This record gives sequence, structure tokens and C-alpha cells, in this order.
Amino acid sequence: MFNHPTLKPFNFKKWCEDNADQLRPPVGNKLLHKEGDMIVMVVGGPNTRVDFHDDPVEEWFFQQKGDMMLKIADGGKIYDVPVREGEVFMLPPHVRHAPQRPQEGSIGIVVEAPRQPGMKEGFEWYCFNCEGLVHRAEVELSGAEGIVTELPKVYEAFHNSIEARTCPACGAVHPGRGKPPEGWVNL
Repeated sequence: MFNHPTLKPFNFKKWCEDNADQLRPPVGNKLLHKEGDMIVMVVGGPNTRVDFHDDPVEEWFFQQKGDMMLKIADGGKIYDVPVREGEVFMLPPHVRHAPQRPQEGSIGIVVEAPRQPGMKEGFEWYCFNCEGLVHRAEVELSGAEGIVTELPKVYEAFHNSIEARTCPACGAVHPGRGKPPEGWVNL
């Protein structure tokens, strides 16, 4: 029988209660595991992203409590993929997506591979008027440090630039930090 003193389960419900302050805005997520060949993150709601992530690795979503809407941008259109409480969803690499967890107290688990040196993450913003691509930024995010130091720079550069926020197709200005338009999240 296998009996290793450092390998043992823990109570996830209690962990969520103990970390509830980190599972709500403005951050909304906490790293659960980063050992080995996968990263496990817990994401709480409410949160509504207006940027789309182009992740170089697969992402596995489990919506443990409440519902999530995964917005997918593909072929000039934005689609909604509802992931209901108790459901799982596997997202292939490089599918542009914006997870929406508008419900207070919702909890999801996201599992993905660690980034390899040289891998780039993409962040894109789409027009609320015509659904065209407004802006794209790429950055190498190796480890949690990269997310903490580099990602805020990407968002600030977009939010502080009218030029970056102006849709090249229709001229509408993306609100940046502003709230998404009515109907952006329909659960």
C-alpha cells in the first residue's frame, strides 16, 4: 500500500472558505497547485472580462459552483458557450476566449500546462459594436511572476490609449475598463 506522508488530499470546500477573500474582485483567482506538469487555479465570481485570452496551451474548466459563460471569438463573430454548475469543458490552445462568472460566490477550477520558455500569450479586445478586432498585445508570461508584473502593463497600455481602443473597422471606441454593454453576459 502506498503511504507517503507529504501526499494527501485536503478539503476543497474548506480551502474555498479559507481563501474566499481572494476569490472575489479585483483579483478573483488563486493558484491551488503549480507543481509538476500542470497549473491548477481556482477562479471566483463575480468577474466579467472584456478582453479575450489567446492561450498557447489547452485549458480545462470545471465549474464547481454557479454558472460560467465562456465567450469565444472566432471568424469575426463572438459566441457564447455556457458552462453550467457541475460541468467541465476542454478548450483547445489558441481559441480566443473571455470567461464570464457574473454570479457572486461562483467558483471554477482551471487546469492548464505551465508555459515553456518563449511561449507567448495573446490578449485581444473586440468591438462591442461590430465584433471586429480592436487591439492585440502579446507577452511572454513565464510563471506567476510574469502574470503579476507583465499582464498589468498590457492592460494599462490598452486602457490608456484611445488609439488602441478605437476599432479600425467601424471607429467605435472600446470602453477599456468600463462595464461591458447590457447583454454582454447572458447566463
